[in-house]
Amino acid sequence: MEKALIQPLIAVVISSIIAIRAYRRRSLDFSGAISGFIVMATHLAVGARFGAMLLLFFFTSSKLTKVGEDKKRRVDADFKEGGQRNWIQVLSNSGVATILVVAIWKLTGWQDKCLDSNESIQITALIGGVIGHYCCCNGDTWSSELGVLSDDQPRLITTFKPVRRGTNGGVTKAGLLAAAAAGSVIGLTFVLLGFLTTKCTYDAALKQLLVIPLSAVAGLCGSVIDSLLGATLQFSGFCTVRNKVVGKPGPTVKKISGLTILDNNAVNVVSIMLTTLLTSIACMYIF
Repeated sequence: MEKALIQPLIAVVISSIIAIRAYRRRSLDFSGAISGFIVMATHLAVGARFGAMLLLFFFTSSKLTKVGEDKKRRVDADFKEGGQRNWIQVLSNSGVATILVVAIWKLTGWQDKCLDSNESIQITALIGGVIGHYCCCNGDTWSSELGVLSDDQPRLITTFKPVRRGTNGGVTKAGLLAAAAAGSVIGLTFVLLGFLTTKCTYDAALKQLLVIPLSAVAGLCGSVIDSLLGATLQFSGFCTVRNKVVGKPGPTVKKISGLTILDNNAVNVVSIMLTTLLTSIACMYIF
């Protein structure tokens, strides 16, 4: 009972501090700060590992967004100073995980669990889904933010033809490597904290190390799925007036690729859901 009171209280305090700081630093607008507070508090209240994965994604993505801003400003038609995010972007990147975290809390209460299908295949699937979710988010962000700064020539993932920087579905070797690295960092965080917060059998604890390579694959997989959706269902065109790649057709826009079916937020949600599902299934068979 004491843990049920203290853990949510600590979560609220930490989430308040981070949300206010992010708003002041323009990483989040007001709506993003409010929704971010709710999402963070939920994750941290249920378990330290869920909160850690979310915060790792948030802090690294916020930092990387600000790296090479001058170059990104020249390429990105929707560039925002400091990468300021609103409530739609916050929920696109954390809404599914929040639902999974609440479901985990319903099954486990305030107790952190190992990935162990012998104990509970349902809990293992849900936790695996959360891991896959943030591997996808982190992988896509690192890939996009670092890939655009790479000297590699971007190539459209569906045809491998060279495309302009900022084209949806354009990939580079550096971007794909960054996606795998981003996923492995999420997995490493989950595993290291788990040694402190969970009580597993020796065999189950040793098996948790497999989360790290699985997370690397999930990060890469999420980035590839995002790129495939971006290349096919998200419009990219070159505006001759702004001299930039844009996401909407117009009289001065020459089409590069994609249909006008999904926008960037929708692509994120679909790629996250697919990666979450695939990682969840993988965890049920591996652990």
